[in-house]
Amino acid sequence: MCLGVPGQIVEVETSDPLRMGRVSFEGVQKQICLVYVPEVGVGDWVIVHAGFAIHAIDAAEADRTLTLLKQLEHPE
Repeated sequence: MCLGVPGQIVEVETSDPLRMGRVSFEGVQKQICLVYVPEVGVGDWVIVHAGFAIHAIDAAEADRTLTLLKQLEHPE
């Protein structure tokens, strides 16, 4: 089973031949390949799997997914 995690783009880098960016995952930032989602920009939310942004999502969907992931981490 694979897991895609929502993150918010904080920077888009254009110096690399591939479109790359910095994505924040609840404050932890990672460099992510954005080649599969050319329409996204700073402030947008994406689903990331294995270092690649694979799908753009809206902020509400990101919030719902992050809430569910937190519930899995700390079940009541």
